[in-house]
Amino acid sequence: MKIRTNYSLKKINTFGVDHNAKFFLSINNSNDIINFINYPNYQKEKKLILGGGSNILFTKDFDGVVLYNNIKGIEIIYQDEAKIKLKVGSGESWDDFVSYCVDNKWYGIENLSLIPGSVGAAPIQNIGAYGVEVKNFISQVNGIDLIENQPKIFNQNACNFKYRNSIFKEKLKNNFFVTSVEFELYKKSDFNLSYKDLTHLKTTDITLLEVRNEIIKIRNKKLPNPKEIGNAGSFFKNPIVNQKTFNNLNNKYHDLVFIKMDNKKYKIPAAWLIEKCGWKGFSDKSVGVYKNHALVLVNNSSNSGQDIKDLSEKIQINVKENFSISLEAEVNIIWYYPV
Repeated sequence: MKIRTNYSLKKINTFGVDHNAKFFLSINNSNDIINFINYPNYQKEKKLILGGGSNILFTKDFDGVVLYNNIKGIEIIYQDEAKIKLKVGSGESWDDFVSYCVDNKWYGIENLSLIPGSVGAAPIQNIGAYGVEVKNFISQVNGIDLIENQPKIFNQNACNFKYRNSIFKEKLKNNFFVTSVEFELYKKSDFNLSYKDLTHLKTTDITLLEVRNEIIKIRNKKLPNPKEIGNAGSFFKNPIVNQKTFNNLNNKYHDLVFIKMDNKKYKIPAAWLIEKCGWKGFSDKSVGVYKNHALVLVNNSSNSGQDIKDLSEKIQINVKENFSISLEAEVNIIWYYPV
């Protein structure tokens, strides 16, 4: 077990901010986690689990141990004529896994193409895009409880999946290390083309690869490449409002964009709210709002995540003033120290 000190996190967070970890440990298998837990020197240190670094914003150096997920491997554990079940190492690249499934003609997660991050982060965040959420294809999440020092298994119901949320992001945040995720996918086409930018594909005899390529095309058009411009994709969650709030908005804005949900609830795109407030394309040189998508905050040249956090708070205040709607960050902002 090799623990590094004063380790730079710049290359493993997609905002590219230059903050350090007091201690850093790469986790390559379950034994690495167990050995770490049993090592007394670091028991009182604060801990942060880091995967692809695509959904996190550091605003300061981390005064504790960063546990970097580097567990690899894809294993077929069951299959029949209709379905296949896969066990995937949590440190695998999410998009590499999607690509692997598409190449093998396994259906279900193609709409989640090009989402940055690791497989282990997918259930934590309950990632979703273009009408699909990953929760619908996860059968089980395996990992190590860092408090009880023992393996634990969570079936789909136990994960308590919600919109961009799960038990791993709330009750078990930084106390449960995901080692692998089990997925159940289909061997026959079952495309979800409900998203408006995909409806034109319904009229064609499309393939799995063509759907993936269309998703990639859409994402590349709207979202910047983190390797070129520091960002974490969608910074805010899309707020869900009640009937009264929706009626007020709909009466005032004839161009209101929304998705009707169950129980008289409506999802309003955060990007629409932010753009209405005039933030789209904003830049103060070091940080800004992406010109092609108002939901994406970008790091142009800042070395500190605090600059991005400050910008996000200004946007939140402005949206609240104009629409009486509170925007919640989707990105995990490290401005305090986790336990």
